[in-house]
Amino acid sequence: MKKLINAPDAVLTESLAGFAAAHADIVLLGAEHKFVRRRDLRPGKVALISGGGSGHEPLHAGFVGRGMLDAACPGQVFTSPTPDQMVAAVEAVETGGGCLFIVKNYEGDVMNFQMAAEIAGKEVATVVTDDDVAVEKSTWSTGRRGVAGTLIVEKIVGAAAEQGAALSQLQALGEQVNGRTRSMGVALTSCIVPAAGKPTFALDENQMEMGVGIHGEPGRRRVALASADTIADEMVDAIVRDLAPRAGAEALLLVNGFGGTPTMELYLMVHSALRVLRGKGLRVSRFLTGSYVTSLEMAGCSITVSLLDDALMNLWDAPVHTAALRWGI
Repeated sequence: MKKLINAPDAVLTESLAGFAAAHADIVLLGAEHKFVRRRDLRPGKVALISGGGSGHEPLHAGFVGRGMLDAACPGQVFTSPTPDQMVAAVEAVETGGGCLFIVKNYEGDVMNFQMAAEIAGKEVATVVTDDDVAVEKSTWSTGRRGVAGTLIVEKIVGAAAEQGAALSQLQALGEQVNGRTRSMGVALTSCIVPAAGKPTFALDENQMEMGVGIHGEPGRRRVALASADTIADEMVDAIVRDLAPRAGAEALLLVNGFGGTPTMELYLMVHSALRVLRGKGLRVSRFLTGSYVTSLEMAGCSITVSLLDDALMNLWDAPVHTAALRWGI
């Protein structure tokens, strides 16, 4: 294992300390590294809190800031944060408007955020993201997994929260966006969890894992390595069949790297995915390309399609200022 670390059990705390120092104009690090919160809290605004296992950076801490999350709770690598982390985050960022938890659909995450909501002593609502079309059930989750589409939910709901929407409105909006969003991933290599010191799974040089999850969970099947166009054909077809959009529907295309894929290849995948989407009658009017929901150093990518209307497009375009996502400010 070759990694830029001091010790496996110190990776998270040292990384969080560096993150907070590098972005001190935007975020503050909570006591005992339990959470990262935005520096400029707004009284009365609904607080948006998310979190999950580390190793997916910049998700979620990288999306803390104006127009997006108010706090993020990082667990150990690929491990859910504990309820006391979310409770501490609620106490730090709730300013009278209540809290909305945005939770990826993994059993540990859902259970721990639910426990936190019950003991927080504040008004808390929850949106669970489940955008992965690759599998319906896995040992990592109950039903579909929450993956890169979580970013889109956090951005659009964050914009509405910044504009003063109420808690019930934000919960409904989050559920709407999640329902209009689908993703699928492909892995070309495994990743190495620092504490394990060895690859999570093995792939031959001529193999890829189609439908892989962001923790390296198995996908639909292991197949021979194929061209970018062939990969895009299968992933976009699965996404569009599940979404069943009307002809001429407007959409956002997110091509997300898993941590080990060059940006050049991600833009090549944009080209391939766009060809398929246009061929299916969708109008792609918004794009996001880069490594935003990663799996340590895994090579591969995911494709996410989110259907837009005018209101959702305006919320996507609204100003955002976080460590990893910023425009309009």
